[in-house]
Amino acid sequence: MSTGLSARIRAGLASPLLPIWLVPALLPLGRSAELGVFLSLVGTVLLLVREPRSLAHHPGAKLFLWLFAAYAGAALVSAVDAVAPGKTWGTVAAILRFAPLGIYTCFAMRRPGKVRALYTATAAVVAIWVVDAWVQALTGYGLAGVSNAERLSGIFGATNLKLGPALSACAPFLLWTARERYGRRGLALAFLLALGPVLLSGSRASWVCYGIVALAFLWNEAGSFRRFAAACVGMGVALLLVGALAWQVSPRFRDRVAHTVPALTGTSAGIDSALTGRLDIWTTSLRIYAAHPVNGVGVRGFRVAYPSAATPGDHFLTMEKCGEGEGACHAHQVLLEVATETGTLGLLAWLAAAVFAVRRWWMAGAVARARAFPATVALVAILFPLNTHMAFYSAWWGLFAAWLLSVWCAALYVDLPDVEPRHGA
Repeated sequence: MSTGLSARIRAGLASPLLPIWLVPALLPLGRSAELGVFLSLVGTVLLLVREPRSLAHHPGAKLFLWLFAAYAGAALVSAVDAVAPGKTWGTVAAILRFAPLGIYTCFAMRRPGKVRALYTATAAVVAIWVVDAWVQALTGYGLAGVSNAERLSGIFGATNLKLGPALSACAPFLLWTARERYGRRGLALAFLLALGPVLLSGSRASWVCYGIVALAFLWNEAGSFRRFAAACVGMGVALLLVGALAWQVSPRFRDRVAHTVPALTGTSAGIDSALTGRLDIWTTSLRIYAAHPVNGVGVRGFRVAYPSAATPGDHFLTMEKCGEGEGACHAHQVLLEVATETGTLGLLAWLAAAVFAVRRWWMAGAVARARAFPATVALVAILFPLNTHMAFYSAWWGLFAAWLLSVWCAALYVDLPDVEPRHGA
């Protein structure tokens, strides 16, 4: 790592950015990532005590609070007649911690230099994940010990298969930093280095997520549809070569591809096999939504409602368990998760938030959009509806999504210059 890049990271981590950076840095350690949330809470309290009216003057913080209100409001409405009141009300109380995280992030990143420093520091974290994953792929061991027998688990550990989702979602920060520092060659190298662990993680949802990230960066680099089309062809050839290599050397990758191939038959049985039984979850989700159309079954109440709505012989009732409950833990698709757990009211709140966010993103201007590009790509990738998803109202993925949203709002509305003007100048 070059001296300039190291200095930028050190400067960022020595600043108020540390609590924000701790969230992605400690993601592999589970609840340890909450340390960043706690420090952000302390920072927010100190800020509001010192400047009680500061929120009214920061458009990024206000944007975050409006979007957070849709997320939390949908959860609150769902709790009124939840099927698992204790779990739902506990979740509603827990997600309130995201509000100070967003506020603190927006005020800590008020300068363009702070945004760049956080991107670079986050990229350093992701680079460590990538290097460790490659070491584990080649030797069977990494920082978290031995790899999972079926999938490359990396720094997250053999029993915690989150390497693929986390790496593909955080990849934009790595790719952006590589592009800024080393140009297009650096971007291409970083893309290929991260691609290997994403493929070997065995998470097909992560493959789709990483594909969206790749397309976004290609479009950003191309500048025209003709160049974009040519770049897509080149990327397709590269992916085929990498896939062929992975097929030869990785039994894990061959197994995941073998599970995907049945979808090409076009039959419902083939598609269900390729989706590891998720068609059962999705059809059951529609029945749950039909039975609770107004405000759903309550956030995190899906697993409780699942057995009564599932058909006899349901894959997840007969073959899998979710903790001590029965059936599937969540809907595995963001729209179905929101529909089943928060109902039509929740869907409308999420839709309104999405429209509001896109409108504010466009109105922010080209410079702001370029500055927020990595965070924008990450958010689009994890929310892309034609994919399977982790639960956005769960503790771990909910925290990560809230962190991404916080960084996006902060980057979009930087309101201070990097250098303060001199008095009297």
